[in-house]
Amino acid sequence: MQAVMQRSRITVIAMCLALLVGCANMSDSEKDTGRRTASGAGIGLAAGAVVGELATGQPLHGAAIGAAAGAVGGWLYDRHKKKEETPGY
Repeated sequence: MQAVMQRSRITVIAMCLALLVGCANMSDSEKDTGRRTASGAGIGLAAGAVVGELATGQPLHGAAIGAAAGAVGGWLYDRHKKKEETPGY
């Protein structure tokens, strides 16, 4: 059980670092999109890991599903904010 939890923590940390590294060297608009998408993915990853552990004992499955759902949610939120900021829409 200890080994599984250790691998889970390492996987979560690696996924978070990959999201942060992916946002380097972007324009301001791309950075906003990347930041919002990464924030959603990070929140979804953490929440999914907790729910996955509590519900099924599989935090990695929950983390993967949560990260994907959070990334989509963050991207949709970014699109919504950009439409609000664009005059004429």
